[in-house]
Amino acid sequence: MAAKVNTEECTGCGICVDECPATAIELKDDKAKVDKEECTECGTCVDACPNSAISME
Repeated sequence: MAAKVNTEECTGCGICVDECPATAIELKDDKAKVDKEECTECGTCVDACPNSAISME
């Protein structure tokens, strides 16, 4: 159950990138993108996102 980004809600602020302990998130085309292979499903990014653009699949 990896993190999933709603690209319509994502503003590309990068907070999730900075907060991800697994470094599984990067910005591509000004949107967060989660590497599902690297995601540890901790939910830190869900809590960190100020736009509620990330959820757990």
